[in-house]
Amino acid sequence: MTIAAEGPPAPDAPATVAVAFCPSPPLLHPDVEGRSAPETVELRRACAEAVVRLLSLRPEVVVVVGGGTASGARFGPGDRGDLRGFGVDVVVGFAGPVRPGGRTVPLAHTLGAWLLDEAGFAGTRVGVGPDGLGGLVRDLPGPLGVLAVGDGSARRTLKAPGYLDEGAAPFDAAVARALAAGDAAALAHLDSCAGERLLAAGTPTWRAVGEALAGREIAARLHLDAAPFGVGYLVADWVAA
Repeated sequence: MTIAAEGPPAPDAPATVAVAFCPSPPLLHPDVEGRSAPETVELRRACAEAVVRLLSLRPEVVVVVGGGTASGARFGPGDRGDLRGFGVDVVVGFAGPVRPGGRTVPLAHTLGAWLLDEAGFAGTRVGVGPDGLGGLVRDLPGPLGVLAVGDGSARRTLKAPGYLDEGAAPFDAAVARALAAGDAAALAHLDSCAGERLLAAGTPTWRAVGEALAGREIAARLHLDAAPFGVGYLVADWVAA
């Protein structure tokens, strides 16, 4: 005889989420850089590896999350990004061919789409800002992919875009530790004001990932922690079970 367990049914297990963290310098695209430098070759290699590891879980949907979006914005088929502001006539379809009337996506989503193209991902793509990530992680079935695109501090050296701030390296180091450890809580509690002061454009995106995966068991790998041009470039991948 089978006896039913007492109490409410156990909640469904959360969907598995694979995350690739990549920065979004325009030089990531080889047409912008022209002649490749060793630093950007290493950056592209690290990003490609992180994205391949994300896709190894075979997600049907990849959410590209990054800054530069209006609240509630969502991008998809027909939308486009371009790199004309950086001296090259390059157009990137965010999710398949560009269509008349398609919206223009920010740089983070443009480069995120390019990374997915380079990796051969042909599934569904959704682009959102940090405020739109949590609901998708909660509601979409797994396995789900998240490509989190954002830079570290742009104040790492005297020649950096924002000049030197002594707090920049420690801030990026704290992010690197959280990424390496799979510490979602540490990302979720990054200091937004410090991130803004240090021109760490990835801060809202990192916080959103941390909040969306709070309390989950995470396997993590840090691929790159560097600042060759005075801007922190952090590349990692997570799998949240």
